[in-house]
Amino acid sequence: MKIKQDSEFLNKAIELVADYTDEHTDKSDNVPEYTVFVVWYCKTLQNFKALLSTTLFDGMYYEVTYNGDKDEIYLDAYKKIENRCIKID
Repeated sequence: MKIKQDSEFLNKAIELVADYTDEHTDKSDNVPEYTVFVVWYCKTLQNFKALLSTTLFDGMYYEVTYNGDKDEIYLDAYKKIENRCIKID
């Protein structure tokens, strides 16, 4: 299935992140309700890329890329380890 429209890609990206989050949530705890949201996305030629996160306080963020030449989607999951402010003099 070739993805041609922004809405198709964004809906698929949100679905993939929700599925990944559900698979990796600790089932021994009550799974809280959460929302997946798009932080940023772009389309270049036949390719799409989006950065997404959830409302969970788990420090995770996700990169979803659609390669239109190969009709493949890639999901990268990252954990935020630290955020530092570096002053430039």
